[in-house]
Amino acid sequence: MAVDFELKERYDVNDLVQLIKVLRAPGGCPWDRKQTHESIRKNFIEETYEVIEAINKNNADMLREELGDVLLQIMLHTEMEREKGNFGFDDVVDELCQKLVIRHPHVFGDAVAKDSFEALGKWDEIKLQSKGIKSQSESMLKVPREFPALMRAQKIQQKAAKAGFDWDDLSGAADKLYEEINELKIALKQGNQPDIEDEFGDVLFSCVNISRFIGVDSEEALTASTDKFLNRYLIVERLAQERGVNMKEASIDELDILWEEAKKIIADKAKMEEL
Repeated sequence: MAVDFELKERYDVNDLVQLIKVLRAPGGCPWDRKQTHESIRKNFIEETYEVIEAINKNNADMLREELGDVLLQIMLHTEMEREKGNFGFDDVVDELCQKLVIRHPHVFGDAVAKDSFEALGKWDEIKLQSKGIKSQSESMLKVPREFPALMRAQKIQQKAAKAGFDWDDLSGAADKLYEEINELKIALKQGNQPDIEDEFGDVLFSCVNISRFIGVDSEEALTASTDKFLNRYLIVERLAQERGVNMKEASIDELDILWEEAKKIIADKAKMEEL
């Protein structure tokens, strides 16, 4: 069955809008027609993380492809709303442009921003005004619960700090972490699972507090530590196989020796790469 879409050697955004309409229309793709906001919402998250992967790998070809996949998600969700008569792609673009102009008075108006810090401050100030947010608590409630937990905790803590609800310095945050660790130890001794989960959450929240004071992104820091653990574990596993060590039956002391050796191998490799 012929569809109303012209095949070309090179397409533009208008072609993309039409293509999505064709895929969702009767006679289009059964899978695309079946989808709803709810059925593909996780796809959006997955595609976004793949963009981050491309950025981390500094791979331009991969980045171009993954940005296209994110754009596909945007187009599908937009087309679903167009079909309901709510809004279309042009409306999404218009609202974005309007917002960018309004939130950059130092570019399109008479305001002045001497550096990126002042520019971000003006953005946040106008954002609060445009959304009718009059308190930091309202702003905190606007942070999506669907964010990764560490990211959400850090953003909410940052907003609380703007209202003056924060430790004076790192020592206060560190003392709170030690306090929460002790409370977790007590909960573990008592063996009450709900209390254990509650206190463990407080320990994590306190760790995020410290990350703010030392200028570290908690999500990125945990990702890096997980990578470090994985790299060391791969070497431990290889060493165990080479020496006939059964990791499931080996003692923790035997495994710790392999772990320390793995750390040294990685450290020596890093030194060699610096030369």
